[in-house]
Amino acid sequence: MSHVPSFAPPDAAQIAVDIERAFAEDLGDGDATAGLLPIDAHAHAELTCRDAAVIAGTAWFDACFRRLDPAVQIDWRAYDGARVDAGTVICRLSGHARSLVTAERSALNFLQLLSATATVTAEYVAAVAGTAARVLDTRKTIPGLRVAQKYAVRCGGGHNQRMGLYDAILIKENHIIAAGSIAAAVQAARRLHPNLMLEVEVENLDELAQALAAGVDRIMLDNFELAQMTQAVQYTAGRVPLEVSGNVDLRTIGEFARTGVDFISVGALTKHVRAIDLSLRLKLD
Repeated sequence: MSHVPSFAPPDAAQIAVDIERAFAEDLGDGDATAGLLPIDAHAHAELTCRDAAVIAGTAWFDACFRRLDPAVQIDWRAYDGARVDAGTVICRLSGHARSLVTAERSALNFLQLLSATATVTAEYVAAVAGTAARVLDTRKTIPGLRVAQKYAVRCGGGHNQRMGLYDAILIKENHIIAAGSIAAAVQAARRLHPNLMLEVEVENLDELAQALAAGVDRIMLDNFELAQMTQAVQYTAGRVPLEVSGNVDLRTIGEFARTGVDFISVGALTKHVRAIDLSLRLKLD
């Protein structure tokens, strides 16, 4: 069920920013209900995963509780990237009762969302098994949680595309229209940002030929039909990596992968997630 952690989470400072934002919207100026518990009460709790899932987000979960009770004891039975069955106890905690009930919702929100992202990603990765295609995420993430969700994608066996608009260039239809041509857009991009990975989105085989001639680093086949993808792979002949985008779901991704493309980007990894069902039960000591 569990294994030694093999996925390095983002920097602790980044996680702390996420936690502070979550607490600000949930706690406000204090947890009014937690005051019903004795101030010195100590408790323990058991976290059960009610769905079959791939776990992700334990660092965010831990940070929520340790923000309120640095001495809290957290014993994980399943680390990030682990597959668990429905009904599995994945964690046990002990600490100040008030802190446990106050941090609970924020901690579960992070864990249920990130585990959902990892679980969906694992399904897509399994669907391309036996091919050379790699599953990529996109920028279609929950605002403010991109770093967290892209980490969860890695936990599920997927790969990250660009983090944002600053670390790679993706020339799309409107950029090409503004520049006048694919060649002109590529030339301008190389001049302005020579060290960034440069990808061009194409909508047909003629544009594919133009992108190849322009000397790009990767080409995105946007909403290509299956036969067109096969033609694109044959025409490109490995000269430039090809990425498929559009009309990708669990029914189609296997067929797309078998055409021989290198990457398949899937917005559903981060935008169509259904939270994993988690239950945290607390008992006073």
